[in-house]
Amino acid sequence: MNGKNKKIHEAICEVEVTFGVIGGKWKPIILWFLGKCEQLRFGQLQQLLPDITHKILTKQLRELEVDQLIERKVYPEVPPKVEYSITPNGKEIIPILELMCDWAYKNNYFGYELKYNLCDADIENNLLYKSKSNKKEVVHKLS
Repeated sequence: MNGKNKKIHEAICEVEVTFGVIGGKWKPIILWFLGKCEQLRFGQLQQLLPDITHKILTKQLRELEVDQLIERKVYPEVPPKVEYSITPNGKEIIPILELMCDWAYKNNYFGYELKYNLCDADIENNLLYKSKSNKKEVVHKLS
């Protein structure tokens, strides 16, 4: 998209811009997983986020890609292989997400019951990669 066709957004302040880019239910979690795992395929993200629909995951990934927080790499195979990875710009968000985890913990999660405690989970060790027919598949067991 060239500069002439790019839609200009208006914001009150930098905080609004940040929440506009990474806000919502799924974007921070997608960034968290990609920040910890470096790259994941669409199906792996779907397994890690069992409550997200295919349509919403696709939409969130596209928005993160447009904002240059993640990259999408398509391999010329049949069926197509697509991998998502976090960009250097996206990696800058991870310490902010870690601070948010600490803040939620410090405030006793404000009475929320967590489905997954991602901040305490050692994601890299809890994601088991097993080879199946020369394809890697993620099996998660987050506690």
